Amino acid sequence: MLVDAAMDLCLKHGYQHTTVEQIAASADVSPRTFSRYFPTKDAVFLTLLEDYAHEVAIELEKVDAGVGPLEAMRRANVEVLTRVATRRVGRLTTERIVLMLRVINASETLKQAALEFRHGVTQVVLAKRMGVDVDDRRVRLATVIFSATIVDACGDLVSDTDTVRLGPMIMVHRLNEALAQVAGMASELRRPPADADYERAYG
Repeated sequence: MLVDAAMDLCLKHGYQHTTVEQIAASADVSPRTFSRYFPTKDAVFLTLLEDYAHEVAIELEKVDAGVGPLEAMRRANVEVLTRVATRRVGRLTTERIVLMLRVINASETLKQAALEFRHGVTQVVLAKRMGVDVDDRRVRLATVIFSATIVDACGDLVSDTDTVRLGPMIMVHRLNEALAQVAGMASELRRPPADADYERAYG
């Protein structure tokens, strides 16, 4: 009820003009009850990302072990979004995806929060796939690259237009397109020559 109330108020009045007190009142609970479930206003909106990331983590474990981290993340996200387009997946529906896009992309605060969002289970699964500890910088790097790519690719999706209809499939299209561009830019990189002194000291 709190999530639905928050989304409804935000769509009507905007994120900045929606308060915890308004959300609580709309859900017919006290602000204290709200705080038992969500520590901040941001947290209630980021619940949508939690639900989405949960389903992605499940799919990520199913991707073949030989697939690299970014491609594995792409496949997991595409699989979840494609299934949501035709039926409910956990708590996810097409309507929830549309709501997530409209609310988060309409607020720079929430877009920044989405960019910085980290899902603990996904991090663990990714680290396991990469054969490193969860706090290894390669896991952080893969996460940062993917998060930046999906937020940039889908960050302007706020409302339907003549050429764009909000929902899971436009996210699939945008994500595939953006990651293809990332792959193209990465292919232009050349490994810098090793520093001999550094190599001897640190391997």
